[in-house]
Amino acid sequence: MTGPLHGYRIVDVTSMVSGPSATMLLADQGADVIKIENPNGGDHTRASSNQRAGVSANFLNNNRNKRSVALNLKDPRGIDALMRLVESADVFIQNFRPGVVDRMGIGEDAVRAAAPDIVYVSISGFGERGQYSHKPVYDPLIQAISGLATIQAGSDLERPRLVRTILPDKLTGIVAAQAISAALLARERSGEGQHIRLSMLDTIMAFLWGSDMGSQTFVGHDIPQQDAASFIDLIYETTDGHLSVAVQTNREWTAMTRALDKPEWLDDERFKTPALRQQNIDDRLRMTQDVLRTNSTAYWLDRLEEADVPSAPVLTRGEAINHPQITANEIVVEYDHPRAGRLRQARPAARFSKTPAGLPRSAPLLGEHTRDALSELGYSDADIAALLADGVAGIAGIDGGEEAAE
Repeated sequence: MTGPLHGYRIVDVTSMVSGPSATMLLADQGADVIKIENPNGGDHTRASSNQRAGVSANFLNNNRNKRSVALNLKDPRGIDALMRLVESADVFIQNFRPGVVDRMGIGEDAVRAAAPDIVYVSISGFGERGQYSHKPVYDPLIQAISGLATIQAGSDLERPRLVRTILPDKLTGIVAAQAISAALLARERSGEGQHIRLSMLDTIMAFLWGSDMGSQTFVGHDIPQQDAASFIDLIYETTDGHLSVAVQTNREWTAMTRALDKPEWLDDERFKTPALRQQNIDDRLRMTQDVLRTNSTAYWLDRLEEADVPSAPVLTRGEAINHPQITANEIVVEYDHPRAGRLRQARPAARFSKTPAGLPRSAPLLGEHTRDALSELGYSDADIAALLADGVAGIAGIDGGEEAAE
């Protein structure tokens, strides 16, 4: 692999999405990510639905460009092998519930004893303190407690609604990857590693504050009841589909009235300024919808684009991957997986002019790299055979069966 993080090694004992998505982003940028998995099944997402040839799309889409080493961390020999891997690592990342890693013998003190300058990363759900810290957690719970579900509803008085993607999980992965890069940069300057603590709850609360917590910003002037911005979203019906139109500035508002052939809206006292248009948002959006419902999506997009009004068609997932703009950006790439066949994925979003990433390497089979990794650590063939025979390590064959101990 090439890429800006080439030469850095990450030992990854995370599972599910938040941790694996973070390390995949770093692997895409060139880091050598060694994914540690239980020989008995591996990452939970390997068992997710939507599979082909026994390989799940969920696992594939969060574990590209990694190596899989299957070790039983309940066995002291598995911990010993892990720590030998840690000695050559720059980052160690885990997302167990708080306290679990210390009981397992892979807490910060134990890991730092093997690699004093390592960047140690702990991802949790609710955080490491407080009444919820030891609760099991999934994405909907974070959407609930953070206020995101209420924000998604449009008003505190409406029934809360979930964002229909696992935003807390995936956003936590992005924040974790950025924090790891920052800690590695700090280590280059100071020579010292540090402990990064990150929770899904922290991530979403910080994320929401940028645009959705204005009512709670001025201390002593909190607004107890969040007013609804609007009960109408910015998705409009046409005669044959849907489109989105979003206007903010006076110039865009004027341009939209021209595109919709509604010049009289410019004289409407409700819409004279951006502030008034926000106050009367339901009326404004309802009037816009009434006009757009009279013709086709293509007709309106032509008129809106000609007037330079921000607009776009609403596409299904199948339509999106073939849209000319997606194609022009070369976002979707295809490559082959040794078991699942031809895959389609989105390429890494960031492109580096001096250190471009190489061709993607498909997500590994369970234990696919166990033998190579243990050999690199100095284990003999006989040692590896003994670990395999005792279930301390595992190696998956390309055909999906466990490789027999020699």
